Amino acid sequence: MSERDEQKTPREQLHDQAARAVLADAFFRWESAATIALTMLLAFFLPTLPFFPWWQWWMWIVLGAVAEGALVVAHITDPKSSQQAVARLFRQEFNPTDIKNTVSRGRLEKALEYRDGIAALVVQQSGAMRLSLQQTLDEVDDWIAQIHRLARRMDNFDENAILGSDLKTVPNDLRNLHRRLEAEKSPTVRAELEDAIQIKEQQLRNLNALADNMKRAEIQLENTMAALGTLYAQVQVIDSKDLDSARARRLREEIQDEVTGLQDTILAMDEVYSSKRLRD
Repeated sequence: MSERDEQKTPREQLHDQAARAVLADAFFRWESAATIALTMLLAFFLPTLPFFPWWQWWMWIVLGAVAEGALVVAHITDPKSSQQAVARLFRQEFNPTDIKNTVSRGRLEKALEYRDGIAALVVQQSGAMRLSLQQTLDEVDDWIAQIHRLARRMDNFDENAILGSDLKTVPNDLRNLHRRLEAEKSPTVRAELEDAIQIKEQQLRNLNALADNMKRAEIQLENTMAALGTLYAQVQVIDSKDLDSARARRLREEIQDEVTGLQDTILAMDEVYSSKRLRD
């Protein structure tokens, strides 16, 4: 990847990949294959025409190349083709099958269905209306990317047997340390026990914080799906009068609020999860 590509946002990189995919699709469609095959057959079996003595075999090649070029241009300039390519790559990037938790996976799948519905609406529009809905779709893409990230973090917690075990054992360890401290007479040993208690208490706080964040994440995913469903319904009835209205601005602000909320939850989980005290 070039330095220029590395400076692009994930969304811009996705659209670049989609553009290349659309170009590749244009050459590998059955229409293109049929055009090339017909051109070769005509050039080989019908190199000249009875009523056009000036016709030469290579003219079939030229005619076929023009037809193929027209097919390619028509395909790559078709907004529907571009949206289909982006949707396909988007599903590959944020594949629901990556998510182990069945509830989270179902929510991500539903979010992608909402996205597909909005994308279908975009290609039906033109002019300023299309640009406005495309901007909304781009923001929804950021939203779904955060849903996928959060679902992956939740999977990591569910699959981490050590964390699950620590949540059960650390409170018992802490109680045992306190009992030993009460019974210990040696100042040196008591100091070591006090240090161990502080470490365990910090570990328990981090574990509880992570467990609380998991509960928040579950609730937040449920709420964000309700918000996404509401947005989908609102987008279906938006019209040109709403493009520059307070309603359109409010929709985008609501999307950004949801994205920011998910990002904050992910950041909080990462900070606790990566804490040295959590792993000690």
